[in-house]
Amino acid sequence: MNQSLPSGELLDQLARAVTDNDDLESLVRPLLELLQAVTGLESTYLTTIDPDERFQRILFACNSHELTIPEGLAVPWNDTLCKRALDEGRAYTDDVAGCWGDSDAAKELGLVTYLSVPVRVGDSELYGTLCGASASRVAVSAEAERLLGLFATLIARQIERDRLLQKLRQENTLFSSYAMTDPLTGIPNRRALNNDLPRSLANASRYGEALYVAFIDLDGFKAINDRYGHDAGDRFLISVTSALVKGLRTGDYLARIGGDEFVFFGLGSGTGSTDNDENALRERLERLTTGRFDIGCQSIEYQGASVGLIRAGDGDEDTDMLLKRADGAMYAVKMNRRGRG
Repeated sequence: MNQSLPSGELLDQLARAVTDNDDLESLVRPLLELLQAVTGLESTYLTTIDPDERFQRILFACNSHELTIPEGLAVPWNDTLCKRALDEGRAYTDDVAGCWGDSDAAKELGLVTYLSVPVRVGDSELYGTLCGASASRVAVSAEAERLLGLFATLIARQIERDRLLQKLRQENTLFSSYAMTDPLTGIPNRRALNNDLPRSLANASRYGEALYVAFIDLDGFKAINDRYGHDAGDRFLISVTSALVKGLRTGDYLARIGGDEFVFFGLGSGTGSTDNDENALRERLERLTTGRFDIGCQSIEYQGASVGLIRAGDGDEDTDMLLKRADGAMYAVKMNRRGRG
């Protein structure tokens, strides 16, 4: 081992590199510096291999003196010294020209000494290689080669950890999305509404905008279920939801909060006319829930939902009370429709 770096200092630096990292780069860069100090090689670097594109790329590099292995450099995998070293089981040579004189990459860089070990993760997946090189002859000890293998193992464990954390984040995001989404229709559910409505109410109050909330109840839904079956009922809900979603405008929001109950909220048109806004919104929602809807094997002509629309208060209104007012407005519409029927 290169005696220019005392063993105590080496252990201290290694301990800091292992414990003071949050990601792959913060681990690899100090390891490359350590590897360079221990081996005396001019350049140390970590590569990654793309098995589909058959390219090897330099991910991180530490360079000194005149030899520079540039980060981001991509070369065909079949022409690399790394592949030849792996195929031949040769981790180290101080005579690159004698071993691989036909390598264009080695000739172009002027490599004389080369050191490499594979970085494998999971079930022996070849992630890349941990390498060192010089443009002059450098004697690398067996101890330094063993240290190279240790560094490759540490890097592999960090890659596995990063992948696991990424997978956990993705699954958490997906779980959070599921928790806020109605599984049948794919729109926000009651939990999402309880999160989003207070924010929209506060924003509308802050900017002096009118926020309208509508409670939508699909009249006659139970009769559809009883006559055609629950599968047809589900298809009807999906069809109505699709029609409503297609009719949403920028800033509009729709959630399913029960079997046949939906809540809509959105801003007014900005015309300054409360009556015009309310009438236009109510008519739009009624129109979107009226017509022919698919229930699977056939379609039905639906006479539309009961829509109760209200204007939110001045920012101090409790959201539960707001929904109760919208529910009350919907119930009044429902009673009026029954009276007309």
